Amino acid sequence: MEEVSASAGQLITILVMGIALGMDAFSLGVGIGLKGVRKLDVLKLSTVIALFHVLMPLGGMVTGYYVSGLLGGVATSAAGALLLLLGGHMVYSSLRGEAVQSINHRTFWGVLVFAVSVSVDSFSVGVSLGMFASHILLTVLTFGFFGGFMSVLGLMLGRRFSGRLGGYGEALGGAILFAFGILFLI
Repeated sequence: MEEVSASAGQLITILVMGIALGMDAFSLGVGIGLKGVRKLDVLKLSTVIALFHVLMPLGGMVTGYYVSGLLGGVATSAAGALLLLLGGHMVYSSLRGEAVQSINHRTFWGVLVFAVSVSVDSFSVGVSLGMFASHILLTVLTFGFFGGFMSVLGLMLGRRFSGRLGGYGEALGGAILFAFGILFLI
């Protein structure tokens, strides 16, 4: 019975982290959607963002697995500190109002820059999860799903609503990652 509740707990953790990481994609989507975006652009951006939300944490998990072998028992503390820093940075960035505004989201390089910018934190989280030997396939597919879904949601909402939603989405995602960092350190 304990094994089932541990698995359910891990699944809930992965889902919540996937949603938290998707908040960056949501925030960016709202910002781009407010500028005006075609449905083809929504599909293109969301697909590339979802792909990067799979590849970046996968690379991070491989790195984290290697680092955990080197660090041993210190790995949990290192993972918690990494999540604290990442979550704190996301909240700080949202409060400062940093936004990428001069990049054309319709070009190949624009799509690539946007996808990388909202997926970099997935790499860091992947490093943390790799230290725990988490379920790799489930984790990266969940992160990819929520990255793509949240970007579609943000792009579509951005087409219809004001710009206040974007910063709050990133701040909420950062707060969730910060909370997980605290839990790992306790």
